[in-house]
Amino acid sequence: MYSHHGRLWSQIGLGIGSALLLVVIAGCTSTPMPTQPSQPTAATPIKVLAVESFLADIAQNVAGQRLTVEALIPVGVDPHSFELTPADVRKITDSQVLIINGAGLEAFLDKLLQSAARDRVVIEAAAGLQPRTPQPGEHVGEEHEGHEGDPHFWLDPVSVIKYVENIRDGLSRADPGGAQLYTAQADAYIAQLQELDRWITTQVQRVPEDRRLLVTDHESFGYFADRYGFKVVGAIIPSTSSAASPSAQEFARLADAIKELGVSAIFLETGANPQLAQQLARETGIRVVSGLYTHSLSEPHGPAPTYLEMMRYNTRLIVEALSQGQ
Repeated sequence: MYSHHGRLWSQIGLGIGSALLLVVIAGCTSTPMPTQPSQPTAATPIKVLAVESFLADIAQNVAGQRLTVEALIPVGVDPHSFELTPADVRKITDSQVLIINGAGLEAFLDKLLQSAARDRVVIEAAAGLQPRTPQPGEHVGEEHEGHEGDPHFWLDPVSVIKYVENIRDGLSRADPGGAQLYTAQADAYIAQLQELDRWITTQVQRVPEDRRLLVTDHESFGYFADRYGFKVVGAIIPSTSSAASPSAQEFARLADAIKELGVSAIFLETGANPQLAQQLARETGIRVVSGLYTHSLSEPHGPAPTYLEMMRYNTRLIVEALSQGQ
């Protein structure tokens, strides 16, 4: 993948003019906040590009009607396996603000960010959010992609408050005339995130503590588990990247842990290959529950068109699956 990208940069010549302002921000998503029709718009429209769809939704809630936020990665595509095309690079070079999750999620942007760092404002908004450490007894892989730890902060709504603050500050730097609006929009959205956190906490109470056991297709729900009192038993792919693969020994250890702890379900994200999960289910006798939205929103008419709806949908799916058979 990196050789492909190296050729891509040389072909394109990194045609990024000095006008490009890169604002690198950690993020997540939700329903665009209503704004007053009389609110001002930027005198010169600023092009804002968020890498993931959930980030675009979160940023749009902060930007209101003043700015339009577009997503780089199409809905349904996993950022762990995404590769830039020349058209994608053109989108980036045409933007004045680029919002990324950070924390190692977008490795495909590394060369671009390094080349742009001298002449452009780069805000690393993931700073301030500390990567989690595995819980005692948690089955994790021996190697993880990158060195920055788990980048899936957005699956904890409380961490997303930091995303919103960083997006607010970045947009205000790029467009000082809209700073007051961005602050008001951010405050309103943070209130929604706090309400979401309370709602998830209430829903999780339906699951007895001894049944709050999570097995997923890769290591993505750690922050969610830590926030709401779940135990992460392990992942089919013992890595924070879905692009990795398990060894036979790691697969066997996970099967043993599932049997020993009495895990009732394996949770798969949308787009995940179900083969290994089905094999694990046959060996352990547990159910496979598919359809969690994690790295991408759904289409507008799907079950997870915004970040807030994505989190509500995932919570319902997890709670219902683990509550069955009580």
